[in-house]
Amino acid sequence: MKKVLTIASALALSTSFAFAQGLTDAYKYVNNGDVTGTARSMAMGGAFGALGGDISVMNHNPAGLAIYRSSEVVATIDVSNMASKSNWQGNNIEQKDTKFNFDNIAYVGYFPTGHDDGLVSWNVGFSYNRLKNFSRSFRMGMGGGMPSSLTDYIAARANVGGLTPDDLVAIKDNNGNYTYDPYNYVSDWLSVLGYEAGFIEHNGSAYESSLNVGGLNYDWDNTVLEMYESGAIDQYAIAFGTNISDFLMLGATLSITDLNYDLSSYYAEDYNSNATVKSFTEIMNGLSTDGTGYGINVGVLVRPIDFLRIGVAYNSPTWYKMTDSYYAKAQSDIEGMPDAWTAETPKNAVTDYKYRTPDKWLFSAAAIIGQVGLISVDYEMTNYRRMKMYDRNGTENLSTNTAINQLLGISNTIRVGAEVKVTPQFAVRAGYTWTGSGLGDALKEGNTEVVTVGTIPHYTLDQGITNYTVGFGYRFTPQFYADVACVFKTMKEDVYAFSPIYSNEGDLLATPTSASLKTNTTRVALTLGYKF
Repeated sequence: MKKVLTIASALALSTSFAFAQGLTDAYKYVNNGDVTGTARSMAMGGAFGALGGDISVMNHNPAGLAIYRSSEVVATIDVSNMASKSNWQGNNIEQKDTKFNFDNIAYVGYFPTGHDDGLVSWNVGFSYNRLKNFSRSFRMGMGGGMPSSLTDYIAARANVGGLTPDDLVAIKDNNGNYTYDPYNYVSDWLSVLGYEAGFIEHNGSAYESSLNVGGLNYDWDNTVLEMYESGAIDQYAIAFGTNISDFLMLGATLSITDLNYDLSSYYAEDYNSNATVKSFTEIMNGLSTDGTGYGINVGVLVRPIDFLRIGVAYNSPTWYKMTDSYYAKAQSDIEGMPDAWTAETPKNAVTDYKYRTPDKWLFSAAAIIGQVGLISVDYEMTNYRRMKMYDRNGTENLSTNTAINQLLGISNTIRVGAEVKVTPQFAVRAGYTWTGSGLGDALKEGNTEVVTVGTIPHYTLDQGITNYTVGFGYRFTPQFYADVACVFKTMKEDVYAFSPIYSNEGDLLATPTSASLKTNTTRVALTLGYKF
């Protein structure tokens, strides 16, 4: 299989891009596949593009704000339980977490004009919404190993990148001060870290894994990867909606988005060459990402007949200013090497850059069945090829953006929801949401190189997300109500400890073995609302 884009070519373009988020890193920052909003919206699978009358529409089709016939304040909380189960070469490991979240709080103001035709009313909404929660941890391991080691990958990466021993060797004067620090000159910090930690050696003509020193024949003993994620995407929005003759509804949302993401990971490989001698390599990574962005949503709702609503909305990209802070430490103790080795990257390493999420189109329809119930369907299209990365000055990151254009595609989301009023006060709801992967086949099948941020070698590949939702609502008075939702989410991914890597001629130099990861999340949400 020929390479699509080599890591070496990506890193050779510019040192300033060496630590900007790679393709898979940027992919996870897109709010896609999560069911969010009020408990009513969540219970119906988020299928509110044509229904309106709920604060959730601010993030999808703001024309639905014009459906309101009274003012309202609303707030939502939830508790979620996550169970991540990995399968690496038949070895299953499960890890569980429980989190409490404050999802949203909002106010909608309803201002009628007193006219039955023309401009009937206009509405304004202010909201805080948690669009995405990154909190998760997982662990994967196996008693054996892969066709290649992380040390093979780093050696191949240094060779393909054309690095020499002089590039990777730090030089100090008699006072211990650096006269040459490779971290200031070499953009590929993983090769520098791997060399300083004893993962790789130069044999006079090329780099090779330190496991090959002295011709020793190593057997894998154990391999483990642990990852811990936290953070969220929070949105602060102001939205406007207007009702024209109860036939046409128009709306727009202006939003400011805060993104924070923290990752810490640990990867280790243990080996043995005889019954008594053990060797190991391990690498620990930390990454903290903060970003602030803005975006615009616009939408239209049409009611051609009383029981039917049709909606179209466009959600613009979110334009972010991002900052990455990162730190890594690696160590090894390999038989045949003179000593145990320990190395770390410079502390307080920071990179600023800009990031544009993909835009989305939403098409929806809803049928209102008298006073008894309703059915709603949404189709959402996200074009990941329109996702872009830039340096801090706005210059395009050609390597990452070329990979995005070659390796990503369109993600489709289907949402279906229904509500039945058992009594005028009590309603039951159910929904379903499916979101397909936006990755191209070469990525999903693991047949191409993947550039990741900093010195983090591992990454995950989205294989699709499914949500099943149920819930109910009760109106205590004409003004006060409560809604409850339960969301069962299944996210499937493939996890790679490091990327496959190819020579400039297209030959495969290092081969990882992927693990399957399934994350099941159960969320129970409560919304309290008051209309006036």
